[in-house]
Amino acid sequence: MKPANRVIVGISGASGAALALEMLRLLKELEIERYVTVTSGAELTLLYELGRDAREEVRTLATLDLSPSDLAAPIASGSFHIDAMLVAPCSMRSLAAIAYGTGEGLLARAADVTLKERRPLVLLAREAPLHEGHLEAMLKVTRMGAIVSPPVPPFYSGLTSFEDMTRQIAARALATAGIDPGPALRRWEGSAGQIVHNQ
Repeated sequence: MKPANRVIVGISGASGAALALEMLRLLKELEIERYVTVTSGAELTLLYELGRDAREEVRTLATLDLSPSDLAAPIASGSFHIDAMLVAPCSMRSLAAIAYGTGEGLLARAADVTLKERRPLVLLAREAPLHEGHLEAMLKVTRMGAIVSPPVPPFYSGLTSFEDMTRQIAARALATAGIDPGPALRRWEGSAGQIVHNQ
């Protein structure tokens, strides 16, 4: 994996706001610039799931916190280089906006730019069960070059807490985007069932 310097993190209104915070913490530890946009739905989810301080922590962790309506933001243009974009969590509404190119807000616009520039786009799609429309949108974005990566915990890696689970999901998503998460990722080392915590 090549070193990354600049990543977009889109946060949509699906349940799973803790994933976004953990991802931003990991990116900060890796000293990677973090361009963040939070949808209006995500503002509510952050409050309901994590409390009043969560939104402020997102602001603190972001290199730049961008308004979801700011279509003149740097990440709305392909000339602004980024190494990857992740949407964590990714609601079905955001996924559909990306799949069908509606340009609905900065998150969908930045994802559209990421796709057209052939840069890694990872969507932590958060919904269950799925109907045909969800599956069609997932197939469409996959054919366009995105990676749909539902936040499924690696049960084999000996997770013992919610914090462990969210950190592993966030680390795996970064690896999927081509960003080496370092020792945060517990790696499978073969049929002996050994998990390597540090590499």
